[in-house]
Amino acid sequence: MSRLLPSAAEIRAAAARLQGVAVRTPLRRSAALSELAGGDVFLKLESEQLTGSFKLRGAFNALSLLTPEQRAHGVVTSSAGNHGLGVAEAAQRLGITATIFVPSNAPDVKKQGIAQRGARVTDEASDYDDAMLRARASAKETGAVFVHPCLGVPLLAGQGTVASETFDELPTLQTMLVCVGGGGLLGGVGAFLLSEAPHVRVVGVQSDRTDAMARAIEAGRVVEIENYPTLADGLAGQIDDDALTIGQATLESIVTVTEDEIASAIAWLWLAEGIRAEGSGAVCVAALRTGRLRHLTPPIVAIVSGQNIDEARLQGILSAAG
Repeated sequence: MSRLLPSAAEIRAAAARLQGVAVRTPLRRSAALSELAGGDVFLKLESEQLTGSFKLRGAFNALSLLTPEQRAHGVVTSSAGNHGLGVAEAAQRLGITATIFVPSNAPDVKKQGIAQRGARVTDEASDYDDAMLRARASAKETGAVFVHPCLGVPLLAGQGTVASETFDELPTLQTMLVCVGGGGLLGGVGAFLLSEAPHVRVVGVQSDRTDAMARAIEAGRVVEIENYPTLADGLAGQIDDDALTIGQATLESIVTVTEDEIASAIAWLWLAEGIRAEGSGAVCVAALRTGRLRHLTPPIVAIVSGQNIDEARLQGILSAAG
């Protein structure tokens, strides 16, 4: 497990590297969600991070620890979009060549943001898992460093700074809601809280169309899921044994929400809170708004992990919400 999860010291070291690069994002109390939960609920607004999601934290920390020789060979990665944005931003700042493999249906706002940061975008993959296969093959062929989107101690240490910031600001924290895809954010956040605040319950949230972790936790083994379209595109794809181990080590429980509940949360966040959130970023709020999490102990923090949703999709959701 020590090779999968970073230590609190590694997370604090990552926070130091990220000073002047990543934004210390707001922790905002939501009056409406607090009333619904019967206690204080705060939103950790990673949607206001520099690249529009938390992924910059892990990407910059991972790239900053590469040797000069590794940097000279460049980096390659696969992404649903936000990790690619983080890698592109980090690579641009550090003078490293980057190639990002994304699915063909990745949101345009993410693909354009990657290209604007000087990275090469390849979007011929059929889905998230195909993008990873292509990225790994490219790394092997070119000698570039493959930067895993969800695993690796340096990457997870960077993601863990979401938790260190939150806990420093709210030391009375009792429950942390984390969106779960491949386990990168979960691994970093969970590792920090296991070490520094083991009493804090970590609750994962997924779309019921991207529920690889939830199914694996229930079965006690990796379970392959179908590749369904989802608003939570950033949480799509399969998980592996390492991700399952991270989930088993860090999660108190995990719940799923429907696509309609995600859409409702996206609309509510924008209309009621003035927060732009993509589907992956809205799942924790969606879970709270269903009322199914009333048993959780406050103060509760729900991570709004990103804001990178195509404008046309957002407007469609808002129109449907009336």
